[in-house]
Amino acid sequence: MTKLNRLAAVVVGLTLAAATAANAAELTGTLKKIQETGSITLGYRESSVPFSYLDAEGKPTGYAFLVCKAVADAAQKTLGLEKLDVKYQAVTSANRIPLIQNGTVDIECGSTTNSMVRQKEAAFSVSYFGIQVSAAVWKSSGINTIKDLNGKNVAVTSGTTSVALMKKFEKKNGIKVRFLMTKDFAEAMQLVAQKRADAFVLDDVLLAGQIANLPNPQDFKILDEALSVEPYGAMFRKDDPQFKTLVDKTVTDMIKSGELSKLYHTWFEEPIPPKNVNLNFKMNKFTQELFANPSDKGI
Repeated sequence: MTKLNRLAAVVVGLTLAAATAANAAELTGTLKKIQETGSITLGYRESSVPFSYLDAEGKPTGYAFLVCKAVADAAQKTLGLEKLDVKYQAVTSANRIPLIQNGTVDIECGSTTNSMVRQKEAAFSVSYFGIQVSAAVWKSSGINTIKDLNGKNVAVTSGTTSVALMKKFEKKNGIKVRFLMTKDFAEAMQLVAQKRADAFVLDDVLLAGQIANLPNPQDFKILDEALSVEPYGAMFRKDDPQFKTLVDKTVTDMIKSGELSKLYHTWFEEPIPPKNVNLNFKMNKFTQELFANPSDKGI
């Protein structure tokens, strides 16, 4: 190799090194954290069947949880990491936003509504599901509409949008209910099952999941009436455009490729663990619209 060629090789090497360093320096937010630590922490729910919950072995699983796993895979591929340590952190309705804000959790994929209020505290992905907020009751209760809850005990879970929606309905329709606050969905459903509450107000698909896990699911129903329709999306830290781009692309690609529709069929129209119960929950029109026109618009 001539002296000139050696000099050229050194220059090329230095240029590549500089470019690599520059690219690394350009990383910000969550992607930078993932690259530096070699890990990502996924937030999961313990009882949000079938979105994010614990299976018979105590491991997180579910429709939305697998979206989070896909994001982790995309991050590893994008960053060119040979290995990525995927960690899991349980979250509740009450602490999911604080745990994202303080960096304990990098992304949460569960049954979290993308609302304009929450967008002030966290960012959301393109929606992967759409629901209606309704009420679960005993078939024998005589309750057929939301107005029929007047004077009744209504179970709601802390940190969900159900409380505000029910209070708005109360004011608009001149009724009054007695709220029974619970820490999670399973506790609220048990209050209804034990007839300590007359209804459990929550997203329709989550109610279907709770009912399916009761020993007598045939004795309960979900009201046809809805308080609201809401989009679900993955939630992560605000002001992190690089990570949002990656998350949105991951979800949109899953929709366009048909992968998300396949996941939907698996988790909502087939028997699921741990009891092999089939929710028989056909895709509603709102979710169909979200799949046809991917959007991160909140309510």
